[in-house]
Parts: sequence; C-alpha cells; structure tokens
Amino acid sequence: MNAVVMNAEWSPRPGYEVSDRERATGKARMASQVYKKPVFRWETVKDPSPARDEVLLAVRACGVCGSDTHCYESDGEGYILFSGPVRMPCICGHEYTAEVLEVGPDVRFLRRGDLVAAEGMLNCGVCEACRIGRPNQCPHLDMVGFSAPGAYAPLMASKERFLWKINGLAERYGSAQLGCEVGALVEPIACSYNGMFVSAGGMPPGSHLAVFGCGPIGLGAIALGRAAGAATICAFETVPERLDVARALGADVALDPRSCRPHEAILELTGGWGADMLVEAAGAALQTMPEIEKAFAPGGKMVYLGRTGLRAPVLLDVLVSQAASISGARGHVGGGCFPNILRLLERGRLDVAAMITTRLPFDRALDALAKSTDRKDGKVMVQYPAP
Repeated sequence: MNAVVMNAEWSPRPGYEVSDRERATGKARMASQVYKKPVFRWETVKDPSPARDEVLLAVRACGVCGSDTHCYESDGEGYILFSGPVRMPCICGHEYTAEVLEVGPDVRFLRRGDLVAAEGMLNCGVCEACRIGRPNQCPHLDMVGFSAPGAYAPLMASKERFLWKINGLAERYGSAQLGCEVGALVEPIACSYNGMFVSAGGMPPGSHLAVFGCGPIGLGAIALGRAAGAATICAFETVPERLDVARALGADVALDPRSCRPHEAILELTGGWGADMLVEAAGAALQTMPEIEKAFAPGGKMVYLGRTGLRAPVLLDVLVSQAASISGARGHVGGGCFPNILRLLERGRLDVAAMITTRLPFDRALDALAKSTDRKDGKVMVQYPAP
C-alpha cells in the first residue's frame, strides 16, 4: 500500500546527551534536539498483519495535528520543531477514525463494519504509571504517527483496547463520512479535556475561561468550556480566520493579543474577577505567561498544553497571592476523555463540526500537511474512500 512516511537525519544537537535507551530503541525522547532535515514522501509499505487481539482497519478520516506540522517544519538549524518522542522513519498521522474490516480471534467487542475512533497513546497498561491511572505518562509509551505506524495509509492494525465505537456519530449526523470526520476531532479535543478536567480538576459551571491559542487544542477547550457551562470565554489568537472559528465554537470575546493587553480584556469581561481557568494552547509561554499571571482569579488554574521545548520565567509569588495553580498535561488517554466526549457529541451537547475548515482527499495528504503550515485553519481533514 502507499503511505506518507516521514523521515529525518539523526543528528543530536551539540550539548544534547543521547541516553542509552535512545540509542537502543532509536526513539528520541525530545525529537527537536535530535532529528533534522525532515522529509515527507509517499512510499510503498507492507500491508499491516493484525495480531490475534487486533483488528484490521480501513482509515476513513484523519486530521492534521499541530504536532504533525511541527515535524514537517524545521528551525534555522534544520531541526524539527516537535519536542515529543519520535522514532523515524514512521508513517505519520494519528487523529483518525476507521472502519473495522477484520477482527482477530481474541477480539471481544468489535465487529466487522463498526466505525471507531482511535487513541494515539499506545501505553503498555502494566507499568506502575499505567496501573495508578497515569497512562499518558507510561515510560514505555509509543505514539501513533510518531513512533508507531500512523494513519496516512489506507490500512492500519490496532489493538481493540485503543478503539472506541462511533457508530452513534454516523447516526447523529446522518452520514458515515461526516460522523468519521467529527470522530477524528475527538483525539485533539480529548487532549484539552485531559488538561482541563483530569489534570487540572475541572471548573464549576459559571466559571470564567480564557484560552490562549486557537488551534485545534484551544478550539477544543473553547467548545468544552461552553458545554461545561462557562459564564464567559475569552480567546486570544493572532490568525483572523481562527478567531472566527473560536467565535463559532462559543467564545464570547476573541481578540488578537497584539492589539490589546490580554489580561485587561479578561478583567474587563469578568468584571474585574479574572479567569478561573486559563488554557495555554499557543506554545508561546514567553509571551503568554506575563499576561496569564495578571489574569488569575482567586484560586485560578492554568493548564499548559502548548509544547515548545523552551524555558519560560514564571512569577511564582502570583501563585501564592492568588492561591493559583499551574497544571501540565500530555495526551488524551484515561480519565473518561474519549467516552465522555463521545457522549456529548452523540447527544448534541457538543458541536465541533465547524472546527473543520479544509478537507482534502487522501491522495493529497502531502498538500494537507503543507496547508497546515499557514496556520489559518481550525482543522485540516484528510478524507479516505469507503472500503
């Protein structure tokens, strides 16, 4: 089969200490420090062979993630921008939905013809981190599209435990294709859910929410905040097209942070109270933290979801004076993320279809990656033919 494969040179930056584990596995724990000169191209690869506890899938839709874009792009020295773990070469793509074609003999619940959304964090399930409920922090974690074969291919194999049925979405939207496209948004929205409601502990109805960065993760945070009963939602983004999507998904105020002082806008919107929850999804902490520090409500929570690999100064005294907190979060597994989002979508409590602003067929997957670099879309979606 033909698939989009990403590859790059293994060339650790001067001063970066490559661990024995990285050498043994070929998986860089911080790809932006190791891989340079990325290349994405079509290659002929073997069809997947499912194991006894796996299913064979025909991919139906796959979103382009900001992390994909950060692997596609490079800095002035040629290193990719993505700071997470990567093993190359690898078929890219991880925000996907699919149709079940075949089931292994040990598969218990899925049947041929089921539509499924897929988790992309392939945790081991047996280490201590997994067993105490921290599967996203599994030290043996593989990530679909980064260190395990991804979805920019017509076929995939997956263990049943990483898949969630979305037949209800096809019924909700009256279309298997649209149901699969909305289902492919569950993964990025679940990253927001994991940060806001699992890691940070959530926010009660009536809270004030501020979101910095209106890419898919920030847009997911806006939609979830509206579904959770936020009193106000203030969003900040430098791209006008994304500000429009933010308003469509529920932001009361959507502003370019270059044209205002964000903390003043938040205080004005909240009557001087501040934000009870602030989501940093811009990956620009050097610019956002000075504003966030001035916008905390008493007991406010900040959730950091952007990834840069850069250090940023934080005025810790603000956390003391406001009894505020900062939470970090990675991933979308556990904590009820997938099933709870699917329930909201299937019952019309969460409407995120407006996030999809560009659709391209699978044979133009490379164009979809290139399109993502202009950062004007809510979500670029790759469509696959029905099997």
